[in-house]
Amino acid sequence: MRIGVTGASGFVGRRLTADLQAAGHEVRRIGRGSDADIRWDPARGEIDAARCAGIEAFVHLAGANVGERWTPEQKRAIRESRVDGTALIARTAAALQPRPRALICASAVGIYGNAGDAVLDELSPTGSDFLSEVGRAWEAAATPAPEAGIRTVHLRFGIILSRRGGALAKMVPAFLLGGGGRLGSGSQWMSWLSMDDAVAMIQFALARADLAGAMNAVAPEPVTNTEFTETLARVLRRPALFPVPDFALNLMFGEMAQATLLASQRVVPRALLAAGYSFRHASLESALRAAVNE
Repeated sequence: MRIGVTGASGFVGRRLTADLQAAGHEVRRIGRGSDADIRWDPARGEIDAARCAGIEAFVHLAGANVGERWTPEQKRAIRESRVDGTALIARTAAALQPRPRALICASAVGIYGNAGDAVLDELSPTGSDFLSEVGRAWEAAATPAPEAGIRTVHLRFGIILSRRGGALAKMVPAFLLGGGGRLGSGSQWMSWLSMDDAVAMIQFALARADLAGAMNAVAPEPVTNTEFTETLARVLRRPALFPVPDFALNLMFGEMAQATLLASQRVVPRALLAAGYSFRHASLESALRAAVNE
């Protein structure tokens, strides 16, 4: 299959591209860098549509980093990079002849907001904070694709565990130095998945012609932050003696801390399980051991 991938230079995109190529697929990288096969500029609404001809499926992963303090400029970049990029890919896909079979879009469990202990599946209500609003707009921006008859899947990713990027890459050095600990009370729920499963879920969504709509891309066993911290400390054979209180996180990261580090999202992958997806790492310890040994 000929597959167009945005965000191919990110830590998930790099692994996905390598796995797709190893499986015999042709990957066309969509980006702004010199290594891109197809150049685009989402902010300007520009893409080399002629070079998209013949693409049979798109995987859209691009988006600005949410894991830093949110200035007004950063919040605008977070929203626009997701909404504008998704809209551009969806419009481009809808205009191609022949049309692609599928559009697999990244989304995020942040769409559910801070939901406490409630168990969240794909039918649960979305939240009311900034990331929830971004998530709704992000998914809605893909509308031109399904309206054109293109099967569209929104994979709502949890925390992807990899030593090569994302949240875990920032945690491991602190834990190795003996400075790890829970965040806030530690009672907030974390929805996570291994890198192996993140990539396999994308491939699963590409291959299954019966799948469409929102799908929670998380492991079946969400954990509290305390449990996550204790498990990571055990895997790294280090203590977890230095909890970071809420006020310190709020001082360092402001609104971002409340929406990500301290938010509670107990999300389950009901749709993926119903579709028969088999997890590579269903337990947190298994996923963390795989991640730290990458």
